Amino acid sequence: MVAGLGDMGLSLSLAAIGSALGTGIAGMSAIGAWKRAFMQNKMAPFILIAFVGAPLSQTIYGMILRNAIQSANLDPSSYSFQMVLGAAAGLAMGCSAWMQGKAGASAADALAETGKGFGNYIMVLGVIETVALFVMVFIMTALPK
Repeated sequence: MVAGLGDMGLSLSLAAIGSALGTGIAGMSAIGAWKRAFMQNKMAPFILIAFVGAPLSQTIYGMILRNAIQSANLDPSSYSFQMVLGAAAGLAMGCSAWMQGKAGASAADALAETGKGFGNYIMVLGVIETVALFVMVFIMTALPK
């Protein structure tokens, strides 16, 4: 008998896909902002990398959730439910990362153009991040002990 398969890595995989999309979107915007700065012989703000890296944390949340589902060592008859649970949670975390990347792209553009507002932009990214944290924590607390 095989035990502890959990969600077969769906929560981690879908969260990581969102992180890849989010970092890619924010990264493209940061590169464009740096290019504009270089073309104007201005300092290119390195801090834009914070907006690019923000969506990476959802991959970690996906891994933590995957490990929690697997560690719950639920009955093999529930594997299909565990996979649906992991897929839904991973999709929610992945969408959070994707949208965080889109907001990070806007933040990179705005900060590079104005030089102002870093704290405000980080707060917005934090609110979007909270969705992924809520998903991870609420699913983990719902798992049987």
